[in-house]
Amino acid sequence: MTDNNPIPLEEAIKLCKKYKDEHKVRLFSQCWGCLKFSKEESTKMCFYKPPDNRGCKFVNQLFDTYPIEDKH
Repeated sequence: MTDNNPIPLEEAIKLCKKYKDEHKVRLFSQCWGCLKFSKEESTKMCFYKPPDNRGCKFVNQLFDTYPIEDKH
């Protein structure tokens, strides 16, 4: 649960989609801005912050809280 635990890019993309599906994107929310300005290109999205891909608090939270056996 620390920032030293990198998130693989493919996993960050999956977690972002999972968060969007569960919470829906509200107008003028962080997710709305991210999707609008990135046009869903992963290298322009909030979570993309090499080398750890920990630029999005929602993706970080999901990654840190879901079971370790699900992590690849």
